[in-house]
This record gives sequence, C-alpha cells and structure tokens, in this order.
Amino acid sequence: MSSDEQRIPLAGSAREVPAQAEQVGQPDPAEELQVTLRLRGRQQFAARAATAEPMTRHDFAQAYGTSPDDLDRVERFAHEHQLTVVEASAERRTVVLGGTVAQLEAAFAVQLQLYRWQGQQFRGRSGELSVPADLDGIIQGIFGLDDRPQARPQFRYPGAGPGIAHPQAVTQSFTPLQLAQVYNFPPELDGRGQTIAIIELGGGYRTADLKAYFQRLGVPQPKVSAVSVDGARNRPTGDPNGADGEVMLDIEVAGALAPGAHIAVYFAPNTDAGFLNAITRAVHDSVRRPSVISISWGAPENAWTVQAMQAMTDAFTEAGMLGVTVLAAAGDDGSSDRAADGRAHTDFPASSPACTGCGGTRLTVEGERITAEVVWNNGPGAGATGGGVSDTFDLPDYQRAAGVPVSANPGQRVGRGVPDVSGVADPQTGYQVRVDGLDTVIGGTSAVSPLWAGLVARLNQARQQSGKGTLGFLNPRLYPLGAIRDITDGSNGAYTAQPGWDACTGLGSPDGVRLLETLQAQP
Repeated sequence: MSSDEQRIPLAGSAREVPAQAEQVGQPDPAEELQVTLRLRGRQQFAARAATAEPMTRHDFAQAYGTSPDDLDRVERFAHEHQLTVVEASAERRTVVLGGTVAQLEAAFAVQLQLYRWQGQQFRGRSGELSVPADLDGIIQGIFGLDDRPQARPQFRYPGAGPGIAHPQAVTQSFTPLQLAQVYNFPPELDGRGQTIAIIELGGGYRTADLKAYFQRLGVPQPKVSAVSVDGARNRPTGDPNGADGEVMLDIEVAGALAPGAHIAVYFAPNTDAGFLNAITRAVHDSVRRPSVISISWGAPENAWTVQAMQAMTDAFTEAGMLGVTVLAAAGDDGSSDRAADGRAHTDFPASSPACTGCGGTRLTVEGERITAEVVWNNGPGAGATGGGVSDTFDLPDYQRAAGVPVSANPGQRVGRGVPDVSGVADPQTGYQVRVDGLDTVIGGTSAVSPLWAGLVARLNQARQQSGKGTLGFLNPRLYPLGAIRDITDGSNGAYTAQPGWDACTGLGSPDGVRLLETLQAQP
C-alpha cells in the first residue's frame, strides 16, 4: 500500500475475536491465501412481485451483474498490490484474489493473527477492513481473511448418540415416506425435472449408504452429485456424530421425498467465504439450474459480520428473482440459539428476510393421522426449535399483518420474525436415516429444510407441467394464505406458540395438497 493512498473503511466489515480465544502466533507472511470480494451490481434490485415470471440467468447477469468497468477497476487494484485474479464472475458479483498473507494484509490494511478457540486453531482479525477510496461502493464485502468456523449443523440425535439405546430417547420415528403421507404431500408428484441444491460445510456421503437406504425405502435412488466449492469436496469422516450426519440426513430426506429430482450437494469450507461462495455458486449454476436450495447450517446473528449477512441476503434475493426457493434451518437451541449472553437470538441465515426459515415441532401420529403436533422443546440443553425476532433485519412487508411480537430483548425491537414454516424436528420423534453404515434416528431443524425442499420440488414440478414458472421466494406467496397446519401449543423459551403465525413454528407445518391447490392458482 502506498503511503499516499487514501482509504475508506468498509461498512459492515468489523469483526471481533472471541473473548475466550488465545492468541498463539502469527501466520507465515509468505503463506498463500485466497479472498473473495463481493462487488456491487449494475443497478439496485428493483421491487418485483413474488409472482413475477422468473428471470433467466443470462438476463439477470446483464441487468444486475457487476459491470465490466467495475471488474476492470478491481483487477487494476489487484495488479497494483501484486495479487492474482483467480476468478472473476460478473453474474455472481464475485472476484477471488490470491496472494501471500503479507500482500493481502497490505492490500486491505489488516493484521492477521493465529488463535486457538474451542479446540481449533484459526486465522483471525479484529476491527474494520478498508479499501482504496476509488473502490468505495464497488467492493461491498471482503471474505476469507478470517477463516474461523462460521456455522454449525442444526441436527440432533436422541439420547446419548447415534444408535445408542437410551430410555425414552425415541418415542416414535418416521421414514420420509411416512411424513409425506401425514403431511399430505401430493402423491402423484416426485420432483421430476427439478434440482435441489444442498449446502454442506463439512463431512460427506458414501454411495453405498445411499443405495442401501433407498433400497430399504423401496423408492428409486435419486441422482446425487457432489460440487466442489473453494477446494472442498465430498469427504466422509466415518463419524456419524460429525458433519456426515448432516450430509446424509439432508440427502436422504430430500431424495426420498423427491426421488425424481437431481440432488446437487455443494461442499464448501466452513468459513464466511466458503458459505457465501457455495450459495452464489448454487444460485447462479447454469448447468444444474437448481430451483430449490436447502441450508441446514447456521449461527446466531451476533456471530456474523454485517457484510456477510448482507451479501448472503443479496444472494437470496437474486435466487428469488431467478425462481429459486431458499430454505434454512432456524436452529436447535431455542430462543437463545446457544448464545451465552442471556439474550434472545435468531439464527442466520434463517433470519434473512429473503429466505424461508424452517422451525421445528414434536409430532405424534396414529396410523396415518396426526394426533398431536406441538413446539419442539425438550428442555435446557436437550434441544428446542429456534425462532424469535431479528436484531439485524427489519420487519419485512410480507409479515406486517402476521402479528410478529416485539423482541424479548431490552428495547423491544420490531424486526423480522423467525421462522416462516415448520415441520417435525424433535429427535425423539425423528427421522429414520442411514449414516456411515448405521441405521439411526436424527432430528433437528436441519431435517425440516430438506423436508420442505422435497415438497417445493414437487410443487415446482406441477407448476412447470401447467406452463408456469417455479415458485421462487416462498414467503410473499405463503403469508397471505395464513396458517398452514397451525401449531398452537408450546414455547421455545422467550416466545410462545399461538393461533396463526408465531415465533416458534411460523405459519405451521406443511399440508402439501392444500399448498398445491392454492399455489397452483397463483401466477
């Protein structure tokens, strides 16, 4: 950086090192790194009705992608700082730069340190980043300098662990096919012609496990492919307690409910850069062309930078404009979301106003009939659905008549309410799956996102068969319908279920045939 280069702080880039983290050294100045820059688009997103015809990816890139001039200016900046342009994507509004630690520290006026926290070592930073004044407004986010783990998978085993007998750990469990029956999924549809994108930040799957699982269910094995993002790949660990449990749960639930769909699993590093790049890769994938994205990883809003939440929300908005539905798990730790400050927290990305957040219930079934469905809450430390009022995002227009309460936190903020929809998540009434050769039962709101993804794939199949576009962003379509299968009993801590929308289960659990009838009637 030249001494006379005027610099501007990058809005929303401030980050702090966890108070419990121990500084253990400095990264090697010659170590090679890559960072992701998120750039502005040609124009701001115009207000579009949820029922508007989805844009093509080509038309979107021409209207809203990064301009050639902005890309050129960033490339000149990279050259001036001896950085390599690894990738530049106008449609994803993304430039990936490579360089040494020393070069990147100089380019963005930051000092990186090594820390140890919660048993892991990471490269971290604190304070704001800055950019040259002539790039102010062009660069909207810088990701990857800090590589601390960003999110956690939102799944839970009943009792002590997978396959371990535990008194009363499982009262009732379900295959996805049984849930399709009790949630009234339209049986004549199988998701044919759709691609469900699943975002994973670790772990992997084994084809032999998938083959055995779908054979046992008696449904055709869907086409499953792994997509590498930022060097991550399908890498099963053999530990069902780890991320493998998340990956297998997601694939098996979505695949069983939409066996005619293509399941594309985007594996990325568990960092803010990896998470963002996986999402933008899926949204703008012109080869696989997903119509649904399922996300089962997240963290409390206060664990994110503002720039990361805004960049991902922009990407979700882009998804809706392209006719892609984004679903995200609302969290498994009640209204606190496992934060230790005594306040209520919503989980991001489910709290994004451009995403459909998925909360959790406890389900009781006799035969093929639901006899009880209540808020999932097994008590402190034992798991409960996330939900509440966002500390970051304002109340969106589609929720203005929903009766979202003020925040339980001091100040009683009026904000985005979470979740939007729900489904069974209690591991004591959980999903029968196969992980690392083990047949077991898993719960968590992780399972609700692929549950709804399978339903949306079926609904999109029906719409396209009738000559209509895919559903895209669900929330403006759902809220005018009112409660779906209303959940009125239970609490997640700071918030209590009630008739209509609530901050535990949203609009309720699915009624597939009713949604087919009502959403088919929309443009």
